[in-house]
Amino acid sequence: MNFSKMKLIDKLAWIEIKNKSILSTKSFGKDKYYIPGGKRENNETDEQALCREIKEELSVDLTKETLKPVGVFQAQAHGHAAGIMVKMTCYMAEYSGQLSAESEIEEIKWLNYSDKDKISEVDKLIFDYLHANELLD
Repeated sequence: MNFSKMKLIDKLAWIEIKNKSILSTKSFGKDKYYIPGGKRENNETDEQALCREIKEELSVDLTKETLKPVGVFQAQAHGHAAGIMVKMTCYMAEYSGQLSAESEIEEIKWLNYSDKDKISEVDKLIFDYLHANELLD
């Protein structure tokens, strides 16, 4: 693969685990669930972009002081041409408010490791990592 021609979609994700299940979302018109998050806008920091995206999509406020990096994962981008990769920089954080599907989000669901057939390639890497670290059943 010629990496100089490789297109990279740079995204951020919020990992919220409860009872060894992970918070996932499905957007209108999509066939897969995704870990919530999105792309930076206008030179935003990771913190600014992630807080904005989560507020827009799930109507909750991430507690900035609790943000902690989980890892960076890269895989083929779901629904894109071969060679278009997505890089997902993941964080955990506490939040305040009531989770609610907003904006383009159609559904919120708590997924387990056995739900890997319902998610994108990059999320499968994240599920593997969380499962290996005994955070996800």
